Amino acid sequence: MGDHRKTVVEVLMTELDHRVRGVDHVAFPTFDPAATVRFYRDVLGFPVVHSICAAGWGPEDHPDFIHFFFDIGNDDRIAFFYYFGTDPSIGGDLRAKGDVYGRFDAEVPEYFVRSRHLAIHVDGEEDLLEYRRRLDASDWPVEMQIKHETIESIYTHDPNGYFFEITRAMRPVTPQEDLDATLTIDALLDVLDQPEPSFGKLLARKAELIVERAPGWEPVGSEPAR
Repeated sequence: MGDHRKTVVEVLMTELDHRVRGVDHVAFPTFDPAATVRFYRDVLGFPVVHSICAAGWGPEDHPDFIHFFFDIGNDDRIAFFYYFGTDPSIGGDLRAKGDVYGRFDAEVPEYFVRSRHLAIHVDGEEDLLEYRRRLDASDWPVEMQIKHETIESIYTHDPNGYFFEITRAMRPVTPQEDLDATLTIDALLDVLDQPEPSFGKLLARKAELIVERAPGWEPVGSEPAR
């Protein structure tokens, strides 16, 4: 019989090959394109790399619009739609919870509101602090600077109320952490199939999966037994 033990890398592989190459663009509406350009181009230094002007669009009663794109590195882009003649009041009050894309009731916790955000990464601490300097000198200063387990991030809100993050890795993510992520998600899906899912049940199921699967694991880079 052949050796059916799997390496960490093999455990992480799926039957579907991975063909995507990152973000082409992520797009949002804006009611203040002038401030949006100032924030992304003039403060952060993200150049405008593409724009589309259209006189209406599709079968809807669609207003004329401009769709403009900023380069955020690695051939990725962040883009905005500005619809001429659209009443800004439909976006709600920017002082309320949320942004021009979506609003939340007052009782919705702030952590839930902030969970929807865009994060852009830089190579290191020097770059992160440079962007902090640019933001702090602008109308949109940094609101938080936090060191998480493996990353350090700065946060602010852009002129549209979108929560915006710039982050840098403090260390590489290990293959063991990739494996841990797989175990965590598998455990989560199992727990969600049961009544009353909870964090405690997630951890208990994850422990069971570790016990079940650990005998078949080998350290990455280990020599096969002879």
